[in-house]
Amino acid sequence: MVDRLAILLERFAVTASVFHAGALCGINSLEGEGEAGQLHLVRRGPLQVSHGTQTVQVDVPSLLLYPRPLPHRFHTDPQHGADMACANLHFEGGRLNPISAALPDFICLPLAELYGGHAALELLFEEAFEQRCGRTVMVNRLFEVVMIQVLRQLMEGGEMRGGLFAGLGHPRLRLALVAMHEAPAQAWTLEDLADVAGMSRSVFAASFREAMGTTPGQYLQGWRVGLAQQALRQGRPLKRIADEVGYGSEAALSRAFKAHTGQSPRQWRGQARAAAG
Repeated sequence: MVDRLAILLERFAVTASVFHAGALCGINSLEGEGEAGQLHLVRRGPLQVSHGTQTVQVDVPSLLLYPRPLPHRFHTDPQHGADMACANLHFEGGRLNPISAALPDFICLPLAELYGGHAALELLFEEAFEQRCGRTVMVNRLFEVVMIQVLRQLMEGGEMRGGLFAGLGHPRLRLALVAMHEAPAQAWTLEDLADVAGMSRSVFAASFREAMGTTPGQYLQGWRVGLAQQALRQGRPLKRIADEVGYGSEAALSRAFKAHTGQSPRQWRGQARAAAG
């Protein structure tokens, strides 16, 4: 069986870039960088973190995840502070990345509750707080490992009540989702996907909509358009993209693309290039 998380990360990578390791004292505000999210690992507290009107008290070693830019502020003891390691998270495609888009604005998880995370966290903190050769590269990779463990836990723990990770956590719906992710160019019908999931057509359609908040056809179109956007950013020719994502012609891709985004592929590519500078 194809790895349901690996195929997502292969299509839409998540990379980390550490920007702080050590004590954080007093009040510190973070605005975020561009479209990057942030992952903070609190080795020793306590601290308060606030964003918008919400304030969260953190009294035990914890993981704080902001998958999308969200200004936030840390309040720590002015003298003793809190020991933290922090990294920017770069989701390929920015806000269009399906992993980032499927996550809540903020996740706070005690490190002790991150299943299987002890070894990676212990090594990450050891490397982050020492000045060793290759430290930054090592810590970046370990942040990515921790992020994978978080995503795995969200899928397997049944903590997501709706959306992509709820679907990927469902014992049958995930089979259909993986099939669409793995072979977007296939001419999937509702019957085909129901067969893959081992469900009747009507039960599959109702279960998919309940878990994902959309129909299988709408989800497939969104997945294909997301892949097309990724290919457009890479400068690939439109005709080749159309074949790769399951549309028989540039015109068919353009219709689906405009229905999903409100723009033609060429308009979207021009706007994306202008935004990138």
